[in-house]
Amino acid sequence: MTSAGLTIAGDWPAFRGPNGDGTADESGLPVAWGPETNIKWTVPLPAPANSSPIVSNGRVFVTCAEERGQKRHLLCFDRTNGEMLWVKTVPFGKVAETHETNPYCGSTPAADGERVVVWHGSAGIHCYDFYGELVWSQQMGEFNHVWGYGSSPIILHDKVIQLCGPGARTKLVAFNLADGEILWETQEPGSTDSEGGRYTSTWSTPVVVNVNGLTQLLVAMPTRVGGYSPETGELLWYVEGLSNDRSDVSYTSPLASGDFGVMLGGFGGPAMGFRLGGSGDMTEQNQLWRQAPTSPYNPQRIGSGIIIGEHVYHANADGPGSIVCFDLKTGEVRWEHKRTKDGPHWGSMVYADGRLYVTGQQGVTTVFAPNPDEFELLAENDLGERSHSTPAMSNGEIFLRTYERLYCIAKD
Repeated sequence: MTSAGLTIAGDWPAFRGPNGDGTADESGLPVAWGPETNIKWTVPLPAPANSSPIVSNGRVFVTCAEERGQKRHLLCFDRTNGEMLWVKTVPFGKVAETHETNPYCGSTPAADGERVVVWHGSAGIHCYDFYGELVWSQQMGEFNHVWGYGSSPIILHDKVIQLCGPGARTKLVAFNLADGEILWETQEPGSTDSEGGRYTSTWSTPVVVNVNGLTQLLVAMPTRVGGYSPETGELLWYVEGLSNDRSDVSYTSPLASGDFGVMLGGFGGPAMGFRLGGSGDMTEQNQLWRQAPTSPYNPQRIGSGIIIGEHVYHANADGPGSIVCFDLKTGEVRWEHKRTKDGPHWGSMVYADGRLYVTGQQGVTTVFAPNPDEFELLAENDLGERSHSTPAMSNGEIFLRTYERLYCIAKD
């Protein structure tokens, strides 16, 4: 993903990094750390949240909320020492629905080196410059769901793309990065909390992909994955297959490599592999494989995985706390590590410096090798604080937020 702003090498400017796929061209990252080991600095945060930090042009941005979501904050820190530079608060004025495991402000900001964009769900989408001055703001209405919200904005050239939802209505929207003008919006199937015992919702963040030389937005809706035109919002093609007998739910971002994609449904939903591209309903032509989870546990696939070569690495793929490696084109499982030290992982996986990192709910980051033949553990790093977030890798440093603190992790 690129933008019209100031692109800095080594930045981690959005959810899942510079390419939106959880990978970064990094070196010198620490493998092991702890409360008193390889911690460059740490600062307290005013409240918990499931959003992740981003790093752009010398600044670190995170979100959180207070007073049960009635005050929603964007915080800006100096990356070198953790000094708080400013905080911008958006008042909402009432208590909205969410789940206790998803505190308000589950959406990660996006930045281009000059501007930072944050979506506060029903409290609107807001763009600030790097000094904290408001550039523009848009109110998109209320999006209410018993599990809260979580999709993050992405910046693509001169546009901001935001999947607004879940709620009675869901829409994909493109804003002008310069002034917030709505360029286009799509009307997608709405969400249900539990209509007849069935959940229907999406929390997925769009991914920018190249399909036959054309830039497209790969977006997961409750029952399908599709390619959208970033210029018009037109749904160009789609593949169905994410439904199960309990729900139509998408939490994770789609994964893509070359002509192939993978998506794992949430709340017990199936996984499927597919080819990218085509026109209209491409389910019959493009779906390569589809597999229901075999675990008796509910695999809450909330964090996204990683494609490396011909293999996919994914946490919670077949039950809480599991890490699985499977074949990209066939879905065949190569190995499964049943339980990590940290239990369920809600943070997304990161691949950097030749290693895979994933943080679990209890604040333990599991580091392992991208080995398709066996699970090869390198380290388990315990900060002793709950975390549902994804690490940001930038210039040899790791930025990680827990429910209590923001950490900069670097080799001593």
